[in-house]
Amino acid sequence: MKILYFAWLRQKIGAGEEDVSPPPSVNSVAALVAWLKAKSPAHAAAFANTQAVRVAINQEFADWSAPVAPGDEIAFFPPVTGG
Repeated sequence: MKILYFAWLRQKIGAGEEDVSPPPSVNSVAALVAWLKAKSPAHAAAFANTQAVRVAINQEFADWSAPVAPGDEIAFFPPVTGG
């Protein structure tokens, strides 16, 4: 599973992307974020306020209950506005 981080999430985690292999019990975005938060203090800080984070699975916007699977590309980013 490839995880992409954008904007301040990238800064807090210290990387723009990472490949991870979560256990089979990690089957939703919410479960993935909980697993990532336990991975390191940087991940915990980045996901401290999940209300300020949006997610896309395989380049499609998704919500926190959406399923995730091995091989997915998951992108986390702050809300964006146009101008």
